[in-house]
Amino acid sequence: MSRTLVIGDIHGALKALQQLITKAKITEDDTLIFLGDYVDGWSQSAALISFLIDLKKSHNCLFIRGNHDELCYTWLTKKTYNPEWIKHGGQATMDSYSLLPQEEINTHLQFFENLIDYHIDNSNRLFLHAGFTNLHGPHREYFSKLFYWDRTLWETALATDPNLKKTDPYYPKRLLLFDEVYIGHTPVTRINQTKPVHATCVWNIDTGAAFKGPLTAIDINTKEFWQSDPVYTLYPNENGRN
Repeated sequence: MSRTLVIGDIHGALKALQQLITKAKITEDDTLIFLGDYVDGWSQSAALISFLIDLKKSHNCLFIRGNHDELCYTWLTKKTYNPEWIKHGGQATMDSYSLLPQEEINTHLQFFENLIDYHIDNSNRLFLHAGFTNLHGPHREYFSKLFYWDRTLWETALATDPNLKKTDPYYPKRLLLFDEVYIGHTPVTRINQTKPVHATCVWNIDTGAAFKGPLTAIDINTKEFWQSDPVYTLYPNENGRN
C-alpha cells in the first residue's frame, strides 16, 4: 500500500537517510516529500545530493527548498558566501564539493534550481521548509525567501492556546488556511524534543539531525514515524553543527 512520507532536515547526513529508508521500509510505491536543508552540517552533503538525484529516478520524490540549500547554491554559482554560512555548516559542504568533478556539480546545480518553495496536496495540506507570513496564504506571499527563512509561523503555532476556538477573533488567521502544515527549519531540540512536534495544525519534522537529534520520516496519514539513530553517533569524528 502506498504511503506519503515527509522527511525532515538532513544536513549532509547521508548515512542517516540510508538508515531511515531501511527502517521505514520505503518502497517505490511511496511518495517522499523532503522538507529541505539537504546540505550543511555533516560531511556528506555533496554525496547526499547525488544520492537524492538517483533516488528520484526510481521513487516519486518532491524536493522543497531550504535556506541552507539556497546558501549552498549561491556559493556554487557566484563563488561568494556569507561568513555566517561557514559557521553554520557551510565549511563541511565546501569540503564535500572539493573533489567533485564539474560535470557532477552541474547536475547538482540543476537539482538546486528545480527545488520548489512549497507544495499543497489535494487534501489541503501544505508542505514547506519554514513558513509564510501573508494572511491569505503562500500564493500571496510578497517575500518568497520567507518560505525557507520564516520562523513566525512555527512560533505562532507554539504560542497559540490549544483551548482557543478557531472561531475566536484572536485565533491566528494563518493557522486556519490549511488542514495541516508540515515544516522543518527550526529544530524541535530547541524545546527539548527529538520527535515530531504537533502544534495546532503545524507539524514540525526537524528533529535536530544537524545537532544531537535523529533524522525523521512521518506518514502523513497514520502519523506513524521512523527515526535514524542520533545522527552524531553515525559521524563520531565530526561536529556537525554542534
